[in-house]
Order: sequence, then structure tokens, then C-alpha cells
Amino acid sequence: MNTAPALARPLALTRRCALTALCALPAALAPQFALAQDSGKPLTIVVGSPSGGTTDTLARVIGRMVGDTLGRPVVVENRAGAGGNIAAAYVAKAPADGSTLLMSFTGHTINATLYKNLGFDPVKDFTPITMVAKVPSVLIARKAAPFSDTAGAIAYAKANPGKLNFAIGAQGSSLHLASEQFKMLTGTDIVNVPYKGTGPALSDVLAGTVDLMFASTVNVLPHMKNGTIKLLGVSSREPLPQFAGVPPIAQTVKGFESMAWFGLFGPAQMPADVTQKLYAAVKKAIESPDYQERMRTEAATTVDMPPAAFAKFVAQDVQDWAKIIKASGATVE
Repeated sequence: MNTAPALARPLALTRRCALTALCALPAALAPQFALAQDSGKPLTIVVGSPSGGTTDTLARVIGRMVGDTLGRPVVVENRAGAGGNIAAAYVAKAPADGSTLLMSFTGHTINATLYKNLGFDPVKDFTPITMVAKVPSVLIARKAAPFSDTAGAIAYAKANPGKLNFAIGAQGSSLHLASEQFKMLTGTDIVNVPYKGTGPALSDVLAGTVDLMFASTVNVLPHMKNGTIKLLGVSSREPLPQFAGVPPIAQTVKGFESMAWFGLFGPAQMPADVTQKLYAAVKKAIESPDYQERMRTEAATTVDMPPAAFAKFVAQDVQDWAKIIKASGATVE
């Protein structure tokens, strides 16, 4: 009796089972393999301003802490220009794998209305991760300016229309809109001088080549005590303990207030688990005692804003700024 067919059937079945198991093995190991690859792949945080500005500073501080948490190297890449739009456009087109992120600021939502041709959608083309800080600003003047307070600056500007100028750290930033709001509320004619970032703009105020600037508290504090600039007023409604003796601009200009936010984004359609993992790492960083203390020292505040809440905030902020920009008449080609 020939038993070969009977033996062949179990043997074929065994081979099929083994083949099925081998085929399923890569899928089963995929999460662990991806995680292993992920841990060694550099995470790039793109910043739309030169080094030395608030966005760059926050990106480097947060990046270092996130890198420690995730166990992977973090690189901060500066792609300055066009009010942060060059950096944003780059990240919008990057792979949505969580390896390329954008550290942006209020200009991200302002630019949706301010610029006529962005080339990307500030809401639809990004995955919001979380906000990392809110920062007020300070109205500063060059050391030799012929005034020492906000009222004096307004009086001089009205007596000399077009003679004073504002250093604009980045077109489309909250600092840019703060200067527009200031001119609108005071009825003054002050010329804007645009820069690619806060760092170079502040350098020219320190050098005395530009008269005025709205600069973030983070950037102003290092120069506060050395007398190289004049501090005219803070943009918050209440006085800031870190800037003793510098009154709120609102005490002179009724209704004036300005606050910048800074946040982290990924490209659109980033996987939910990747987004959540990044959010958890950033949350750990901003809740650390070192970061909290640094923010207090620099008159900044932190906000716990999960991805869904940040996405809702960004969409609403676009609408809120649209009203202000249309009222001011400000535009950028």
C-alpha cells in the first residue's frame, strides 16, 4: 500500500502553517522594530527665525528635554524668513512620521489673514501637538531716544510724524501686530523696519540704529540691568514683577494688550499614537521644575493644552486675528 499521499498532506499543511507564521512575524514585530528605529532617528525641530529669538530659545530648551525623554537626538534647524512661512511650508511637506516638527508662534495664525499667498493652510496642513508658552512683550527704545516712557514716545511721534521707526522682529508675529495696534490706538505715524527675526532686530535697537521695538520679555531681560536700552512699558494688562518700575502700556494707551503664544506642530495626518507620544514628552518638559522656574523668571507662563485642545485654539485664533488684521489694514505680499 502506497502511503505517500497521506504523508504529503500533513507535510504540506505544516509548511503552510510555518509560512503563515513567518509572514505574520514581521507584522507582529513591526511596533517594536519601528520603536527601535524611532529611538535612533534624529528629531528635527524647524524654527522660522534666526538663532537668538524667543522661538529659537524655546525650541532648544524644549528640544533638549524631549530628546532626553525619548532617548533620541534632537536638532534645531533655523529656516528664517517670510514671517515664519518658509519654515512652516517646509514642515507642511515633510513626512508625517513625527521626525520633523515646527516650533511656531502667534504668527502661524496671524499669517493666515496677513499674507495673501501662503502656499499652505495653517490649520489643515499641520497636526497641532501642544502650546509650550505664552509670553508678553516690552516696548523698548534705543538708549539715546529723546523720551523715557510711553507717553513721551507718543508725544514725540505726533510732533515728528514719520521720523520714528519700529524694528519688526518678524512680519506676521504678535510683535508686529503689537506695533500696528500701538500706532492705530495712538494715531501715530511710525515707520516699520522688518527683520527676519527678533535677534537681529533687537541687535539694531541695542546699536541705536532703530528707535523702537516690541520685544518679548525672554529677549529683553538679559539687557534690562545694563542700561543699553530704555524700557517704556509692558504689553500685559498688569505690571510684571520681573520688570519692576516698568508700567503697563495700557495705563497710557487704553485697551492695549499683547501676548504671544508658542507651540509645536507636526505635518498633517500624523498618526495619533505618534502625536500623543510627542505631546507626553513635551508635557513632561514643560511641567519640569527647571522649565517652570525659567518661565517664571522670564515673565512667561505655561499652559497644559493637549493636541485636541490646541487644534481648537489654533482654529479660533485664526478667526480672532483676522478681525484685528482687517481692522488695521495691515497686509504683506
